[in-house]
Formats: sequence, structure tokens, C-alpha cells
Amino acid sequence: MRKAAAVVSATLVALVLVAFATPVLATGKTHDLSGTIVSVDADGKKLTFKDDTGASMTVPVLEKAVPILKSLKAGQKVVLTCQDNEKGDHEGVSAIRVEEGGKS
Repeated sequence: MRKAAAVVSATLVALVLVAFATPVLATGKTHDLSGTIVSVDADGKKLTFKDDTGASMTVPVLEKAVPILKSLKAGQKVVLTCQDNEKGDHEGVSAIRVEEGGKS
């Protein structure tokens, strides 16, 4: 009986560990981009920014970063944390940090 209880306990612990690890593994990698806000579309959950090389791009904003969109203004310097899938394809911006000084 003790063996069965130990096996059941070990199985439950393994399931809990897998449940916590799966979202972390499924999110892929992140990378940061520095740049300047050009425009914000809070309703469309997108923002356009110009990176440090001068390239301008419009990117989707993921749900966890949407709340900050309404406070962003054109000209603010930001660091965007971009979420990539397992293949390395860009999925969207998962975090936005306004840099010190904020305006260019």
C-alpha cells in the first residue's frame, strides 16, 4: 500500500511540475529592442516605433503589455521586450519599459 501511495504522490508532483514548466517552455525566447515611439493604436493593440538603426516598424502588443499603451506618447524612448515562438518568429511585444528621460 505504501508503494502505491508513493507512486501516486510522485505522479502528482511530476504533473504539477510539468504544469508549471509548460507555459515557460511554450513561450519561446525574448529579446529587447530600444527605440522611439512613433504612434500608438491602443484599440488595435499595436504600436509603431523607430529602432536605433532608424528602421520603423509596426508591431502587435500582447495582452500583458496592453495596459501601458494608453500612457505612451510619440517621441518617448522605450525598450520593448519582444516574444518569439520556439522557431524564433516574432509573436509580439510582451513588455514595454519607458527609458529614463522618456522624450527624445
